[in-house]
Amino acid sequence: MGPRVIRSVAIACALILTGTRVFAQEPPDVEALRVEVARLRQALEAVEAKLATLQVAPPSSAVPAGASKAFNPDTSVLANFVGVAGRNPASQQPALQLSEVEVAFQADVDPYARADFFLSAGPEGLEIEEGFVTFTTLPASLLLKVGKMRAQFGKVNALHTHRMPTADRPLVSENLFGGEEGLSDSGFSLSKLVPNSFMFLEATGEVFLGASNVFQTSKRSDLNYVGRLRAYHDLSEGSNIDLGSSVAFGPTNVGPDLNKRVVGLDATFRYKPLRRAIYRQFQARTELMWSHQEMPEAVHQDAFGLYGLGEYQFARRWYIGGRYDRSQRALDASIQDTGGSVFLTYWPSEFSQIRGQYRHTNYGDGVNADEVLFQFNFAIGAHGAHVF
Repeated sequence: MGPRVIRSVAIACALILTGTRVFAQEPPDVEALRVEVARLRQALEAVEAKLATLQVAPPSSAVPAGASKAFNPDTSVLANFVGVAGRNPASQQPALQLSEVEVAFQADVDPYARADFFLSAGPEGLEIEEGFVTFTTLPASLLLKVGKMRAQFGKVNALHTHRMPTADRPLVSENLFGGEEGLSDSGFSLSKLVPNSFMFLEATGEVFLGASNVFQTSKRSDLNYVGRLRAYHDLSEGSNIDLGSSVAFGPTNVGPDLNKRVVGLDATFRYKPLRRAIYRQFQARTELMWSHQEMPEAVHQDAFGLYGLGEYQFARRWYIGGRYDRSQRALDASIQDTGGSVFLTYWPSEFSQIRGQYRHTNYGDGVNADEVLFQFNFAIGAHGAHVF
């Protein structure tokens, strides 16, 4: 309320009071009226002096918090630095490398949709790792994503590099499902949540262009398809289990009209006691994959692979874990690679982590490797949650 408004209100009050006294007294007391007007004038001057000391912004400069958020999305930058030492004739990984810098922009588009963009810069250049809009208020509790995204196949494929529990990806991911990039492509994803009294169910169907490390095509009509069914159940107040089955199908660049089908099963057990959640927790996970690749000269190649991983938090900021790998190769199932890793992770804060890892690999073509990897992850800005 500005000074002009307050002055007007005060004068109106004075006139009302004055008129009341004039008509209430016969004859009017002129001296008393003068005293009353003088008192009201002093009170008004005191109010005006108080308002003069306040610096009030004009109403036009006020911007609602929601509007400010719309024009300024959550922005973050995450960096992944990896070094490796040791002997591995089968790997071209450099000794030291800032392997990835991820820039994220995340915000609500409107009350009905949310946008997430993740730009990834590495030694090979800048690319859109993911960029999609999610429609959250569709009928029948459907969830629709449109854009470029990592396919919901298993667990590892959906994880960004900085969310991996190790400094590398399992052999089965490298051999059967596209390695670091995996199945990340343009398309759309439709999910249906089915909560019930026993467990949480989620069914997902996805259609992609066919321009990834897993599926590739030169025809507009040759798309690739992914389906996933996930079940989640709380075993107790501090433990839960997560089960999933996935299937992916589409053309490949092995030869004209040659397709590939991959089937996966995954299971994750988590233990995090509520009273000691910041000091103790345990996670165990496994994924199994079967790949069926059509070949130009042979009938097909059927390959199988798996990994098993366990990670335990033994102190406030310390984690220790191990992983076992075994996988045949998609184009030559007679070759099987095996390996194992142990790793130690330290979190100085929620914005950075330091990891050391020892990795031993027995390649199926007779090559053995022993390596030590070290990893530094650090972030600035508000980074939204990824797929759980």
